[in-house]
Formats: sequence, structure tokens, C-alpha cells
Amino acid sequence: MRVRLAATERTAILQEMAAKPLDLLVIGGGITGAGIAWDAVLRGLRVGLVEKQDFSAGTSSRSTKLIHGGLRYLKQGEFRLVREVGRERAIVYRNAPHVVHPEPMLLPVVKGGSLGRFSASFGVWLYDRLAGVNKAERRRVLSREEALAVEPLLPAERLKGAILYTEYRTDDARLTLEVLKAAATRGALAVNYAEAVDFLYEKGRIAGAVVCDRLSDQYYELRAACVVNAAGPWVDRLREKDGSLAGKRLHLTKGVHLVVPHERFPVRQAVYFDVFDGRMVFAIPRDGKTYIGTTDTDYHGPLEHPEVTPEDRDYLLRAVGDMFPTVHLRPEDVESCWAGLRPLLHEEGKAPSELSRRDEIFLSPTGLITIAGGKLTGFRKMAQRVVDLVCRRLAEADGRRFGPCITDRTPLSGGDVGGPEGLSAAVRRWARDGETQGLSPAEAERLARRYGSNTPAVLEGIGRAREAAARHNLPLDLALEVLYGVEEEMAVTPVDVLLRRTSLLLFDRPRCEAVADGVVRWMAELLGWSAEEVARHCRELARELDHARRAGMAQEASKKEGEEGATPTKGAQ
Repeated sequence: MRVRLAATERTAILQEMAAKPLDLLVIGGGITGAGIAWDAVLRGLRVGLVEKQDFSAGTSSRSTKLIHGGLRYLKQGEFRLVREVGRERAIVYRNAPHVVHPEPMLLPVVKGGSLGRFSASFGVWLYDRLAGVNKAERRRVLSREEALAVEPLLPAERLKGAILYTEYRTDDARLTLEVLKAAATRGALAVNYAEAVDFLYEKGRIAGAVVCDRLSDQYYELRAACVVNAAGPWVDRLREKDGSLAGKRLHLTKGVHLVVPHERFPVRQAVYFDVFDGRMVFAIPRDGKTYIGTTDTDYHGPLEHPEVTPEDRDYLLRAVGDMFPTVHLRPEDVESCWAGLRPLLHEEGKAPSELSRRDEIFLSPTGLITIAGGKLTGFRKMAQRVVDLVCRRLAEADGRRFGPCITDRTPLSGGDVGGPEGLSAAVRRWARDGETQGLSPAEAERLARRYGSNTPAVLEGIGRAREAAARHNLPLDLALEVLYGVEEEMAVTPVDVLLRRTSLLLFDRPRCEAVADGVVRWMAELLGWSAEEVARHCRELARELDHARRAGMAQEASKKEGEEGATPTKGAQ
């Protein structure tokens, strides 16, 4: 069954949502909202989902891009959280092995660090058991000499040893898309750039939402028996609109990541290391780059575009320099960066890094259901709790009965490869198909690994993509991804494609800049843009590229401009 997520069908999908009442309207197209829609539609509910930006444009594309159990949460006594998300990690890996990959992780133990060798070893041992880690991936305790052999960049004079264990790396934006596509394949109706601007009520009870299509300025009344607020950092704004913002509230913290060329920071595998203020930071190699993060600071600024400040940048560069003394990163080494917001639950008197990552459901007197907090790894279990509640409410209202949650044993879109053990053979098969149709071996394998069992659907467009690649001077594989992104993943703008469908903007900015014009022209063909629309999308993409490239130096540049009497450039709205 094909996915119904074409960019050209957005209006038709909104009209279909408005034509007949939904069982469930989900507000928020990040990983939590996507998971709720997927679980609910599998149980037989009529489901609609709206997202005011692009799918995953908020927190769900700006994480550390790990599916992990949260080793550091053991320090906070969050044993239940570690157990749950650790076991969830195994489920997500089994159901989507094309977007979740085992990643060896090194935990150095150094003199003066927050963990001694015994406590680090015991902590990872406990983590393995709580999370149900299989024997092949359980921790190994390394001596100082063994640790240096694994990672020569570590500080020999301070190093006492290390723990080697396994985490899982993901592409968070693509994981969110695969969840949404799995929901859409089963009949869920989902639209991006559609903002819930008001709620509908009947006799004081919530009965739906007024939704504005931000691309056409058309308004729709979407009626639903249940409404779930899964808007991440925006959930309190919706609670305020509902008149139910009382008691517990969000506490937003900001996490920043930097991307540098791997040759400037050539770690051999991912490293999770102590920093000078008692926190811990990741350094993770990916696609010829190394990304470093994260920070954890209180945030009170605009939700749509959190900035990377010079202080954020310098904190991470100093952290790297302290643990890897032969690595001398400079601000100019930073090729791109991103900042994401964590929608945590406020706890009086606690610093950002001390706040719990647990999730919680808030119930409004009007009937609005809000889900807040949580972690990327735990999205499926969070969704299950919400949908259990929705099903109980529907059963009380009209007597219907719904089946149990089955997302723990249902592959995601692209994940129908026979589990992790079947992935390699499937990738080889689909890569051969791609090669026979004109892709290079490297291009064909990369597409097969990214799209999993959706690779045949991607390759169906190769004839059209080949012609477009010639017209617009695009690599054939990227022309294919643009076509698939528009027709199967509701990519509406070049930024949607280059930032969230392919991650080129973050992890290969020079290539992104080289292909940007061709991507805009190819999308203009597919979506029928006017010359004015083409110009607008070019400006938007240029702003996003500049934001990724100059973030961290933006405040310094702005300050300098102000001192010189210059007018600051107006940012994206």
C-alpha cells in the first residue's frame, strides 16, 4: 500500500479531514504526535494530524540523533525511565533497522572526572541489565592502554581506563517521517504547514480545532471526538488557548550541536565524555564529519528558531579541547550547527541538567489531552499511553471497543527488511537494482540504506529524475530524493528536502550549497511555482544555509554591525 503524503495532496487531505468528524485529532507532527497517529490508526481509529511547520521541524529534528537508554539518568535515580527507554531502543531497532544503527560508544574514565572506574563500570553494568541489552552488546571494561589503542586522541596523562558499550544512532527527522508514513499507509490523514489556531467546543467540551493552511491561508474546521496536544515546546501555548494552563508547566532548555570536518576531529568511534562543569558531552562521527553536543541551558527566546550563541559554541569547543588535548578546534572549523529545545517538566529549584526526562499527560476540564516531556527513544511507549486513554474515552462515549497496542511488533515504513539480521542482504539486493538503473554503487547503496524497503518506490521515479538531473545539473541520486520527498513525504520547500529529508544542510553543507539552485528549480517544476515563489524559496534556503553556517557567530556579527551603525538583517519569520 502506497503512502498518501504527496505535497500536491495537502488541500485534498485537509478537505477530507473537514468533511467527516475524526475519532482523534493530533496537534503536532514531531515524533510524539507521529507515534500517537500511528498507534491510533493501527487500532482502527479515524485519525488526523496537523503540524504548523514541517514534520519534525521542532525538537524532533534537532536532537543528538541517538536512540539511547540515557546512561546519565542513572545518576538521577531514574531507574524506571532507563529501563523503559532502554527496552524501547531494542524495539525501534527491530522495527526500523534502516534508520537505527548500532554505534560503539566509548566512556573514558579520567582523573578528576565525575565517574571513577568502578562506578562507571557498575553504572554501565546496571544500565545493560535494566535496558535488557543482549550479551553481544554489553559493556567491556578497558585498561588505560586498551582505551588509548581504541582512541589515541584521549589524554594519556589523565586517562585511567574506559568502558566500551553500545548505543544506537539515528536520523531523527527521517525516523519521524517513517513513523508518519507508517500511519499514513494505514489511513491516517496528516498535513504539514497547517496550524491549529483555535479550538472548537460543544457544551464546554473540546470538539476539534480551527486549522489554517499556512501555504494558502485557507481555514478548516476539523471536528474530532478527542483532541491531543502533542506540540512539544508549544504545548503550553495550546493549553493557554484552551484556558487550562494551570499547575505544572514546561521548562524549556536548549541543546546545541556543532558539526566539524572529521579530519579536524578524527575520533574513531562515538565518545561520551566528562566536561569541566560535571556534565557529559557526545562526539559522534557521521558521514565524514564529527558532531559534538550537547549543551543544556534555560531558554526563553523564540520557539521557531533557537539560536546557537558564541557562548554555546565556545563551551563545546572548550569541552573538546579539555578531553582531547591534541585537537585544537577553532570557531572557523564549525561547518554547521543546530539548536533544539527540550520541552521538560518544570521542577522548582532544579538546574536544566537535573530536570527529569519523564513524560506526563495533562487532562484539561474541557477534555483536551496534552502529552509533555519525554525522550525521542521513548516515543512509542508515550504514544501507547495516550492512545490507551483515547480508546477508553471513545469506549465510554459510544461503546466501541478497540484492540491493544501492536506498534511493538509492527515495522515502520521502510523497515520491512526481515529485522536487523535481514538488512544487509536487502540493501545489497536493492543496491544492485539501483546500479542497473544508472546509479553509481555508492549512490545505490546509500539510497538503499536510507530508504530501506521503500527503495523500490524511490527507484520507480528514476526515469523522470534522470531527465531532471540533466536539466538542472543535479546528481541523479539527489534528483530521485527530491522527487520522492515531494510525492511521498510531503516535502513542500527546498529546506524540507535539504534539511529534514536528506540532512545535507547539516552534514554536507558545501554540497548543499552546490546543488541548492538545482533543487529549487526541480521542485518548482514539480509544484508549479511562479517566478515570485521561486525567488521566495531561494531566499528562505539562503537564510537557512546562512543560519547553519554563521550560527554561533551571529551575535558577535550583530554586535559589530550595531557598533558600526549598520542595520541588522531581518531574520526568517
